[in-house]
Amino acid sequence: MSHFNQQQISIINNVFTKSNTGKIHFGEVIQQLISIDIESYNVNYRRGETTYYLSNGSSLRLEFEAHPEKISKNFDAAKIKSAILQTQSGTVMYPEFKDLTYEAGCIGYIVWINGAKVQYFGCNGDIHTELFPQ
Repeated sequence: MSHFNQQQISIINNVFTKSNTGKIHFGEVIQQLISIDIESYNVNYRRGETTYYLSNGSSLRLEFEAHPEKISKNFDAAKIKSAILQTQSGTVMYPEFKDLTYEAGCIGYIVWINGAKVQYFGCNGDIHTELFPQ
């Protein structure tokens, strides 16, 4: 049973769509999700799913087109860091960020909003942790 209200669902759908089409930056995503009590979200590139979690434990899953065949088997934290920096500078939006992180061997990531960090995962258990910019 979902404990999301209609406003939360609407904001999540809006953020999801705008992010996946490259219309808003990560910082905007985070601010909008904070405003509706989202504490974290998990992006699974292999399944094409993003799951949003409220602080009460409720979750909402949305789907996007998966491309697991694009994901490199070799995890490269330096390439992930480069993709993050390009996103932070505004030269890369989310659709290109996904492609860059596929090439870096990322199978998905978890954004810990309350913890102000993102953990990126590789298929062999590799993890790169990135703190939110200050």
